[in-house]
Amino acid sequence: METFLNKMQKRYTVKKYNSEGKLDNEIKEQLKSILHLSPSSINSQPWKFTFVEDSDAKSEFAEVSYFNKEKINDSKLLVVFQVLKNVEDFEKQIERNLPEGSIEYYNKMIKPHGEDYTKSWMSHQVYLALGVLLSACAQIEIDSTPMEGIEIAKYDIILENDKYTTLFAVAIGVRDENDFNQPKLKAKSRLNFEEILDVI
Repeated sequence: METFLNKMQKRYTVKKYNSEGKLDNEIKEQLKSILHLSPSSINSQPWKFTFVEDSDAKSEFAEVSYFNKEKINDSKLLVVFQVLKNVEDFEKQIERNLPEGSIEYYNKMIKPHGEDYTKSWMSHQVYLALGVLLSACAQIEIDSTPMEGIEIAKYDIILENDKYTTLFAVAIGVRDENDFNQPKLKAKSRLNFEEILDVI
């Protein structure tokens, strides 16, 4: 049986998708549930995930995604990650949903640092969900491309949700067999263990 490590060794950022590839609805539903289960500090969940499956809608996002246009059009699914825009809205959300101890932690440890710090902290929680999604894709053995190379303001206009702002998106689908970035054609490049790993 293949280990998770083996699957992560095979995982890479897809640069070219097979537009004829298939992605089962069951897998899409699994990914929705997996994102729903993502961890966040104090269970804050300051996010929204939009699954774009319709090809016309996907093309609309592709047009405002710089050099990622082709990837999005040829992928089977685009997942847009957003974060609450307004700190007041976030505070109302946690007041409704979190226990007293978690709210106290936020009020004592996060909020006193100011609005910019709080917004940055909120965005960090969304990046935790990105890691969960990419790992899930590796485990399920489907291909993915995380993308910050998108026009955030235009994504927000398309999504028409004033409470949230876009951070990044992920294309999901089936790699083209000739994709130059796959490990069998281009070896993975990572810093040496000694540079990035300490054991104390």
